[in-house]
Amino acid sequence: MTKQFTVSVFTENKIGLMNRIAIIFTRRRMNIERITVSESEVKGVARITIVVNTTRDAVDKLARQVEKLTEVLKAFVHEDHEVIYQEMALYKMSAKTLSHAAAAKFVKENNARILVEEPEYIVIEKTGTKEETEKLFLELEKYGVLEFARSGRVVVTKPMKELKTYLKELEIELV
Repeated sequence: MTKQFTVSVFTENKIGLMNRIAIIFTRRRMNIERITVSESEVKGVARITIVVNTTRDAVDKLARQVEKLTEVLKAFVHEDHEVIYQEMALYKMSAKTLSHAAAAKFVKENNARILVEEPEYIVIEKTGTKEETEKLFLELEKYGVLEFARSGRVVVTKPMKELKTYLKELEIELV
């Protein structure tokens, strides 16, 4: 059964690695729904967070394949109930079609905030799940969204085991 999974890949920060990881997804004909790259809690270790819709068996095989890359330290597969996640969306609205009062109403009702307010436009920021940011987009669409951008998923896991512990188990030392 196809469902949504989050793949967290911890890597050395090396040029070209993202391309090699993307090729593995392409060869397995697996579409990347959302992707985020950030620093991790361990100095020198990058965290790539990838959201995919597939089967458990397919994503587990993909993670094992990704771990074969020499710069990859560890890849984890998580279901949504195993992680805490958020995404951030920005909505640029014309000040001619969306008044300050209307923007303030949307902000209050959707737990968002006005990030920038200029005479010509208003930028609203919303942090939440994809469904929450999509809901606000649909509400604002009636007023004409000039620009819309949504980040990939930012994730922390619920289990208390730290990355450093996994790396010690794998006997990986980072300088």
